[in-house]
Amino acid sequence: MDFTPSPRAAEMSEQMWDFMTEHVLPAEPVWAAHLAEHGPHTHPPVMEELKAEARRRGLWNLFHHTYSGLSNVEYAAIAEISGWSPVLAPEAINCQAPDTGNMETLELFATPEQRERWLEPLLDGTIRSAFAMTEPAVASSDATNIEMRIERDGADYVINGRKWFISGAADERCKIFIVMGKTNPDAESHRQQSMILVERDTPGMVIERHLPLFGYQDQHGHSEITFTDVRVPATNLLANEGDGFAIAQARLGPGRVHHAMRAIGMAERALELLVDRAETRVAFGKPLIEQSNVQDAIAQSRIEIEQARLLVYRCAWLIDQGGAKNARSEVSEIKIAAPAMACAVIERAIEVFGAAGVSDDTPLAYFSAWARVLRIVDGPDAVHRRTIARLERRRPRRVTGDAL
Repeated sequence: MDFTPSPRAAEMSEQMWDFMTEHVLPAEPVWAAHLAEHGPHTHPPVMEELKAEARRRGLWNLFHHTYSGLSNVEYAAIAEISGWSPVLAPEAINCQAPDTGNMETLELFATPEQRERWLEPLLDGTIRSAFAMTEPAVASSDATNIEMRIERDGADYVINGRKWFISGAADERCKIFIVMGKTNPDAESHRQQSMILVERDTPGMVIERHLPLFGYQDQHGHSEITFTDVRVPATNLLANEGDGFAIAQARLGPGRVHHAMRAIGMAERALELLVDRAETRVAFGKPLIEQSNVQDAIAQSRIEIEQARLLVYRCAWLIDQGGAKNARSEVSEIKIAAPAMACAVIERAIEVFGAAGVSDDTPLAYFSAWARVLRIVDGPDAVHRRTIARLERRRPRRVTGDAL
């Protein structure tokens, strides 16, 4: 494994850092001021300015090799940089969740007509999208539990059910929903589900409320949605009936690399803030940076960040070599390791900042909330530990026989 970036990837990483320092980080207070004045789910105009600047610099749709020419390993470095400003930077370069996963899904499974109508404007950054799988009444970490019904009726499908924590739905720019439900409850468990495209404001689809994450209302929202006799054309089906579970699995591999690397970016920013704070604050007669327990916190944070980064790079390399199926255990490993590491590093930074760390004067409180949420989205830690253990049992054993 060689993680040395290609000359183009190294150049793009430098360009991304320039973009971050010159435009994205200075835009954070402008973004926050707009939301404070106009409401948490409005669209700050500064984002369109950032997007235009990113496109001018060639920093656009970098997440997918088809559009950027970057491998997963090469894009991982850029995803980490974007994690220093995880709300603004990913969208500024059109690499934000859930749109990236939805674009990858449409790239793989959409018909030419579906691609023209929905993939092209997503790639252009003129609309946003949502992925509606999670339901409140079942354990949605097991996708076979999904209860929403999608029933064929002539030339249409009729959808009934309820979804929640659907990211992106609060933003009026969210124009299309990829919805997962059951088309055949009597089929084999992994062939009961299908996915279908539902346009915003389709009659019968109602956004009931926007759910907070640890008290934060994200700009794009995490919403509860009811579907009551929602009728859409049969041509809106993605792939074939019964393909929903397979589509969901195909969607998640690279996206978990993106999430993990952004978590590492958050941790790097938290550590930098920790060190800066420790160098300027004095307690018990000397700067905090000279206190042994603070030095321990800094050293441990650096070790954990480097460990997580190498694990994610290895996972990205394996995906580059043979697709997500080539890295089943590793995808689950990074999904556990990177957010857990970020939680630990951010917590240490909060401790050094004291009361300021839990305020909105620094990004640490929001980072803490979002890092913890990452341990739930795309499958909670417990489910991924189960996956890793099951795969471990299948590994060939070099030494057999009874334990002594």
